[in-house]
Amino acid sequence: MRQIIRIAVIALLTLSASTAMARDTRHHFAVENVIANNSDRLDGVAFYFGTDNHPAVASTHGEYQSNKKTNAFGKSDQEACEWAFLSALVSLHQRALSEGGNAVINIRSYYKKNNFDSETEFECGAGAIMAGVTLKGTVATIE
Repeated sequence: MRQIIRIAVIALLTLSASTAMARDTRHHFAVENVIANNSDRLDGVAFYFGTDNHPAVASTHGEYQSNKKTNAFGKSDQEACEWAFLSALVSLHQRALSEGGNAVINIRSYYKKNNFDSETEFECGAGAIMAGVTLKGTVATIE
């Protein structure tokens, strides 16, 4: 009897753990807050989301993708998502500078290959232990 109870408890814990780890909640959070609070890390490159108006483009340097994840354990979904978003922006910032650009235009979320186009929000997937953001954008030199 004791063995049966032990097996039942282990099975229940295993099922609970796998369900918790499988969470993939999609969120939309404001772009502006992250950029405003981290302008020093993003200096020298302008970011334009969705169909947001931008200055005239002198040249483009290709479309690039940044897929960043972060540990979400012990963090709110928003905190984890904003951290992953900032990491993705820093990656695009570095790419723009290395390609000779001064902007990334037409930025859109591309989480799990689903386009989410917005001038004001980004999409993030948050789980029990990880949060992730994928961004796509075109590196450009603007006037």
